[in-house]
Amino acid sequence: MNKKEYLQLDAVDIASLIKKKEVQAKEVIKAAVDRMEEVNPTINAVVFERSKRAYEELDSLSSYELPFYGVPMLLKNISQNLEGEPISSGSRLLNHYIANHDAHFVKKLRDAGFSFLGHTNTPEFGLKNITEPEIYGPTRNPWNTDYSPGGSSGGSAASVAAGIVPVAGASDGGGSIRIPASFTGLFGLKPTRGRTPVGPGYGRSWQGAAINFVLSRSVKDSAAFLDLLQTVQPEAAFQTPLYTEGYRNILNKPLPKPLRIAYSTKSPVHTPVSDEAKKAVEKMVKWLDRQGHIVEERDLPIDGIQLMKEYYIMNSGEMNATVRSLEKAIGRPLTKDDMEIESWVLHIAGKSISAAEYSESLAAWDLAAEKMAHFHRTYDFYITPATAFPAPKVGELTHSKEAQFELQKKVEEADKVEQQQIVYDMFLPSLTYTPFTQLANLTGQPAMSVPIHMTKDALPLGVQVMTQKGDEHRLLQLAAQLEQTDLWIGMKGNPMFKN
Repeated sequence: MNKKEYLQLDAVDIASLIKKKEVQAKEVIKAAVDRMEEVNPTINAVVFERSKRAYEELDSLSSYELPFYGVPMLLKNISQNLEGEPISSGSRLLNHYIANHDAHFVKKLRDAGFSFLGHTNTPEFGLKNITEPEIYGPTRNPWNTDYSPGGSSGGSAASVAAGIVPVAGASDGGGSIRIPASFTGLFGLKPTRGRTPVGPGYGRSWQGAAINFVLSRSVKDSAAFLDLLQTVQPEAAFQTPLYTEGYRNILNKPLPKPLRIAYSTKSPVHTPVSDEAKKAVEKMVKWLDRQGHIVEERDLPIDGIQLMKEYYIMNSGEMNATVRSLEKAIGRPLTKDDMEIESWVLHIAGKSISAAEYSESLAAWDLAAEKMAHFHRTYDFYITPATAFPAPKVGELTHSKEAQFELQKKVEEADKVEQQQIVYDMFLPSLTYTPFTQLANLTGQPAMSVPIHMTKDALPLGVQVMTQKGDEHRLLQLAAQLEQTDLWIGMKGNPMFKN
């Protein structure tokens, strides 16, 4: 299999060719490894590589009949543990940590026959919407390497957009699938809370805000992965009923008409939104109108700024809990020199959060979910920009040494009210790029980014679509229709993908 052939195939297509014995699995793995060796020195997407083990594991798999036997993929370097392999969560504290078990998410993929080539770059503890950890350095966008692919699943997005693998493991706790999808021309689906496996050892991630899934170039790949991964997991904190019709089975079924659809291009936190992002939404709105749907501009009945403050309370508490756990494991107190500034600021702020305040914060998420459930009784979809701007330049959103010193000093001297304001202000430059994605994480709704706009600077920009819990099938149907139109950008114009 040559490079040109490999780059044209998605995971479902590769699986079909292997099953028909039109191509050998080892040929496919070699094509993926060759591509990784070619482009990874430029984009820095893969931080742990295990191609030798992947070849060896092919011989031990039980059957060619496994649905994805020999299909190469990469996993995200946080929460997607692979037994016997390093997983550091982008942290120098965990640089030598070796996983002693497969994550349930990974086991499902292993049992389906996937060949894991390694782990992809992620910001420390998945806390940022860019991928520039101090330990590994920045991942670069295949469309233009001066720019970021976003985060926190930036390494996965870059590896798929550069053609290393057709699909890569990702996770989304505040937009970490949809943000890099928007910045790199990929399809990015965040499933309903409880849809995919968690653990072992925990039953929720970020109190249900975060969920594991994938980034893909094709809608049918994401549909196939959702068929494979959907679960009702008894030990998990959240369950969602299985979708029994099969996600791939409904891709070609038309959506009912007319749907009633709401849209907005206003930032929920009152930050600027670029003309390019507005154009992307307008493009989608016009297309939906031509399809016979009823589309109305509508603001949500939710205080976006307050909801972000509730989100940061969770982030603070969770980071403090992470530090406490690491201190027990390492056997010493951690200091500011052990972690990056965002992790430290959240940890210090989290020490001041009371149990009652944390509980009240989660109650605010539930109230937002209730309001969105009422909203979706009227509107089938809610459309916004996926990101308010195209990708930032590498380094643009990373704090300078001087700014880091000031943040550390401020947060350590502040009271708890001031600390939460420091957290908000610290993330505000990043939030200005990505104010639209967090809502779905806090309400538990499914949401997707579809690649339907190219900016004048030749960078892709996605549009986000949200719907009510459990209705991923409707998002996939819409995406499948869009994929057949000239609106769909995909990899068209991606210079690295052509090379």
